[in-house]
Amino acid sequence: MFAFRYWLLWALSACTLLFLVLAAEGALAWEWVIAPLLLTVFGLRDLLQRPHAILRNYPLLGQFRFLFEAIRPEIRQYFFEGDNDGAPFTRKKRSLVYQRAKGEADARPFGTELDVKSKGYEWIGHSLSPTKIASCDFRVTVGAGRAKPYEMSVFNVSAMSFGALSANAIRALNHGAKKGRFAHDTGEGSISMHHREFGGDLIWQVASGYFGCRNADGSFNDEKFAEQARDDQVKMITVKLSQGAKPGHGGILPAAKITPEISLTRGVPMGIDCVSPAVHPSFSTPLGLIDFVEKLRTLSGGKPVGIKLCIGHPWEFFGIVKAMLQTNIVPDFIVVDGAEGGTGAAPLEFTDHVGMPLQEGLLMVHNTLVGAGLRDRVKIGAAGKIITAFDIARTMALGADWCNAGRGFMFALGCIQSQSCHTDRCPTGVATQNPVRARALVVPDKAERVYRFHQSTLHALQELVQAAGLPHVSALRAHHIVRRINDHEVRLLSELLKFLEPGDLLTGNFRYQVYEKYWPVSRAESFHPEV
Repeated sequence: MFAFRYWLLWALSACTLLFLVLAAEGALAWEWVIAPLLLTVFGLRDLLQRPHAILRNYPLLGQFRFLFEAIRPEIRQYFFEGDNDGAPFTRKKRSLVYQRAKGEADARPFGTELDVKSKGYEWIGHSLSPTKIASCDFRVTVGAGRAKPYEMSVFNVSAMSFGALSANAIRALNHGAKKGRFAHDTGEGSISMHHREFGGDLIWQVASGYFGCRNADGSFNDEKFAEQARDDQVKMITVKLSQGAKPGHGGILPAAKITPEISLTRGVPMGIDCVSPAVHPSFSTPLGLIDFVEKLRTLSGGKPVGIKLCIGHPWEFFGIVKAMLQTNIVPDFIVVDGAEGGTGAAPLEFTDHVGMPLQEGLLMVHNTLVGAGLRDRVKIGAAGKIITAFDIARTMALGADWCNAGRGFMFALGCIQSQSCHTDRCPTGVATQNPVRARALVVPDKAERVYRFHQSTLHALQELVQAAGLPHVSALRAHHIVRRINDHEVRLLSELLKFLEPGDLLTGNFRYQVYEKYWPVSRAESFHPEV
């Protein structure tokens, strides 16, 4: 409680006490006590209020942020929300999330602020005969025909682990997911007590460290996995192969950051660095991966099991699809993580230059499954800077069945993108294990904001789909999205992007170069191509 960020409050409190003593002794006029006393009262009010995490962590000092916000919103957006990438559209999206999470009107006057003549500008085509959709609760069935299929929302919380996020952030996300009946991905840090408190639907992510289902040597433990996976709160299981922000890298949680709670949740010892290997020790080939997926499905009692990856070498994913064809075993879903996805910490070269962006990765996964005749058996999720309803509509038009979002829900929690996640000094209590900082995030308040953001975004998606004249979000296709190519030309995405027809890969009708070159040399027996 006596952290340095409280220095102004404590200084004013000491000053107030000193002035009171001096005034009582007649050495100072009582009028001198009023100003420091009022400021101290205001500071204590900041410390104890619930809605604003910034003020709880920075009493009085945090008021400067809201002062500038009141004077001019753009000042706050540019200088007090920590977005150092200089992207005005990113700031605009963050502001939109804040409005929706707080239940404020998000309508804007005076028309679009975007340059509709700029190259790359996109929009959704509207109909002169709009539809009327009864509900914005859009859902997709994953694992149809399995023992325990899951009817999931088309918009869910992306993978963010306890350890990367604070306990209060996890609790608020899960409480919001429970209220809104959408899914909360655990991230690779496993299922903590904070995930279980409110009972929101969970997607358990099993990564290379096998946290929550591991032996002492880091190998996979069947019994521990089955015990957790069969819990009714766990709706699906994801085998994480890679993530968009740092694919092929792995990670380390330093020993200093491993609390007793994290140790218990992950099943790792205190005092030793927690290592997430870059590869899974349980398999080393596409066939091994498919067998592992089937094993988890059996151990979980028939729940949907899928894989998550950022696409890298195309022949590796082709090998996975060939393994599906060879064994007739398919994952229930594949989550495509775009290279533009975020993380708490990663080398700059990985965040900027490793992995396939979402559009290209999603198209490759969708096309390959279509061409192999498997698309109707495998659902596709997508993640990577998806925040607004248009982001969801565009992504689903390119082939996704649902979308996951990380940063959007973090904004709803109060994240201001201070980019201090890796320092354990998050100013809003979202990405820290510091208990004093984390207490600033009030769970009931932020859970309501998470819920409202989800509901408002789906309502906006409903309005977009209705305007396009469609009966359901699943009817979106690439020809519904238009992109400006230059000053005098626009094209439908269906004309710009290439799509395979069902069975094309099975008949050798490769259509474009990546399949013609790499499908024949990809192998189910190895992630390496034939040479």
